[in-house]
Amino acid sequence: MASLLLTACGVDRTATLGGLGFQAAVLAASTAGLFWLARFRERLAPRVAAMALGVLIFELFTAPMWHNAHLGAWAYLYRDVSWVLTLGWTVLFLLVVEVGDRLLPHWRAWRRFLLNLLVLTLLVVPLEWLVVRLGIRSYAPEVVEAARGGWVDGLPLAVLYYVPVFSALVLGFYRYWCCVIDRTLLIPVRRIRWRRGLLLTLGAVLLFELMVEPMVVNRGFPAWSLLYRDVSLVMSGLWVLVIAITAALVYRVGLTLPVSVRFILALAIATAIALPIEYGLVWAGYRVYGASAVANFSGFSIPLLQTPVEIAFAIPCYLALVIGFIRYWEIVLDNDL
Repeated sequence: MASLLLTACGVDRTATLGGLGFQAAVLAASTAGLFWLARFRERLAPRVAAMALGVLIFELFTAPMWHNAHLGAWAYLYRDVSWVLTLGWTVLFLLVVEVGDRLLPHWRAWRRFLLNLLVLTLLVVPLEWLVVRLGIRSYAPEVVEAARGGWVDGLPLAVLYYVPVFSALVLGFYRYWCCVIDRTLLIPVRRIRWRRGLLLTLGAVLLFELMVEPMVVNRGFPAWSLLYRDVSLVMSGLWVLVIAITAALVYRVGLTLPVSVRFILALAIATAIALPIEYGLVWAGYRVYGASAVANFSGFSIPLLQTPVEIAFAIPCYLALVIGFIRYWEIVLDNDL
């Protein structure tokens, strides 16, 4: 049975004492946290859903980078993506956000956001160390190779970068959807501030590209464009251009639409533009997915191109978090929050 579980998902799903104890602690703490939040937070269910969706999108997109084992077959949603971990991160993030908002209601949005990042980093890094020590978390060979020597007690020092990026993208996505949940009155945008928008987009893209760099290799790009290892400014600039074109189209046809509809429209347009580009780059050999990413593929390919169908799911995941992050900061700056 253990060998079947291992073969099915790439990790050993058989529960260990440490895994069971960890699950019990997560479920107990999450239940207590949700009960506490329910005492004062209105519309809690959609807030939990928005945060959980952000966390889950991130976990699905970055699944090849790390492996979650020994939680028992019941604890998994897809391969080694665990709903237990998703629930734990969701409630932890909600608690940090709500406590910060209640204690510091008069702080500007950017100050509370940075404080949330700091607190989450201080909390998540020790928790990451714990799941590693319990044998639940391990890292893909590509991550191990990229970390080269930067390890402390089984934990790559790169986690000090991964955690803030993870937190920033999920919090930006969540805060954006809170504007929908709370029906926040926003100042109408009369024009696109292109310089600010392009800088925000480039920052968000580069942060994500640097983090997921071990998953995919960029080949054939000019040496002058390489920022770190194989992260190319040309590749990042291409994604910035896609999002900029999307913003222009949404501004032209969807300015009067509700915030939620504009997000869905932007995601659909950006995916329609980005997906053929990514497939073309993979087909031409400019983008080569690592062994761990390939191992997560189902084996189904797009006809003619012979490229993995999973890319069609990965691109919207990537864009959803990046667009949510960008739009949240545009809302903050436009409305002087």
